[in-house]
Amino acid sequence: MKNSDNLLQNYDYIIPEELIAQFPTEKRENSKFIVLDRKEQTINHRNFSDIVDILNDDDCLVINTTKVVPARLYGKKKTGGKVEILFLNPTSVGATHTVLLKPYVKSGDIVYFEDGYECVVSNAENQKHKTVNFNKNNILALLEKYGLMPLPPYIKRKDNLAQELSSFDRERYQTVYANSQGAIAAPTAGLHFTKDILHKLKNKNVKIAEIILHVGWGTFKPIATDEISAHKMLPESYILDELNAKIINNAISENKRIIAVGTTTVRTLETIANIYGIYNEHNLSAIKSCNGQTDIFIYPGYNFKIVKSMITNLHLPCSTPLLMASAFAGRDFILSAYKQAIDRKYRFFSYGDSMFIQ
Repeated sequence: MKNSDNLLQNYDYIIPEELIAQFPTEKRENSKFIVLDRKEQTINHRNFSDIVDILNDDDCLVINTTKVVPARLYGKKKTGGKVEILFLNPTSVGATHTVLLKPYVKSGDIVYFEDGYECVVSNAENQKHKTVNFNKNNILALLEKYGLMPLPPYIKRKDNLAQELSSFDRERYQTVYANSQGAIAAPTAGLHFTKDILHKLKNKNVKIAEIILHVGWGTFKPIATDEISAHKMLPESYILDELNAKIINNAISENKRIIAVGTTTVRTLETIANIYGIYNEHNLSAIKSCNGQTDIFIYPGYNFKIVKSMITNLHLPCSTPLLMASAFAGRDFILSAYKQAIDRKYRFFSYGDSMFIQ
C-alpha cells in the first residue's frame, strides 16, 4: 500500500447533491451500469440488464440473502416530544435492546409506542448507542406492524413522507431474494436484480450461491481517523451453509470466476477464506461451511483470496465500501470511474446506479 492510500482525505470527492438518488429507478434492471476492466484499465457504460450478457457460462455469482427489518420506529416522550429509535439488533430476543435514539433522551426517561409498548432508557452515557428496556418481549412484531425501513440519512424522508412511502420503501429497499431477517441496511448492490434476470442467468448456467451477512451499523459507520488503517469495523453475523459452500468450492476447483454481489458478500467470502480456507501452497483450494461474526476491514493493500469480480454501487466519499472497491481495483482507477459517472449523471449511493469490476 502506498502511503497516500492510507490517508482518508485521498478518498474524498465532490458529488453534486442532485445525483444522490432519493428513489430507485422505476424498474430495478434499468439502472446504469459502469463496467471496469482491471487488466485492460478500461471503463465502459452499460445498462444493468446487460449483466446477463456480461457474465459467462459457469461463472459463480454469490448473493447476500439477508432481509432488512423495518427497524426504525417513532415514539413519544411523556411531554409529547417525538423520538426516533433505530434498533441495532432488531431480531434479538428479549426486552433489552441496543438502539440509536434521537433527539437526546436521558436515563430513566420513558418512550411510548403503539399497542401499549414502552421502554425505559437505562443507559445514556454513550451519545450514540443506548440500552433500553421494553415492557414487552416481542419487538419484531411491533416493528413489522409500525416500523419504517432504516434508510440512510441522505435519502430524505422528512415530516410524514417516511410514513407515506413506507410500503414503497419496504419493497424497493429490499432485494428480490431476501429471506433471512436480521439486517438494518440493504446489501444495495443486489437491489438491481430481478427474478427474471436471475432466471436468465440460471438458464445460462451461471451458478448462484447464497450467503448471509446481516448488515449492521458497522457497514456504514463513518471513518473517524485520518489514517484509514486505524479504523475498526463493528462485528456483523454471517452464515454459509453446506450446500452453498459446495457450489462455491466447485467454482474454486474448476477455476471459475467467483463474482460477489456487494461489499457485504465480499467481506463474508474473504472472512471465510481467511479463517476457514484450505490452501494448496498459497492457492485457495476450498472453503468450509461456517457461521460467526466478522469485523474484517478491507482497504488498499489487502490481498483478495477468493473474490475475482465484484458488483457494487457507487459509494459515499471516504466510506468503507469505497475503500474496499479501491482495494479491489485501485484508488486512482475507481476515482476516475466515479468522475466519469458524475459527468454522465449517474445516480449515486443506496438507491443509485451500479458498477461491475472485473
